[in-house]
Amino acid sequence: MAKRLLDKKGVSYTEINVDGEPQLREEMMRKTNRRTVPQIYIGDFHVGGFDELYALEQQKKLDELLQCHQ
Repeated sequence: MAKRLLDKKGVSYTEINVDGEPQLREEMMRKTNRRTVPQIYIGDFHVGGFDELYALEQQKKLDELLQCHQ
């Protein structure tokens, strides 16, 4: 769902798949203190998961955040 929202906005992104990569998953958990995926960053800003991304969209804050990090 996160990719669909970002695709709809025409935003390019890099997907890092941590499934089957224990070292990458552990690094993600250390950085985010979360175990679930996706964990979304816009620039250096950790948004969180899809729920947080969608909340930014609903609050009309996502476009501004995306523009600041292009």
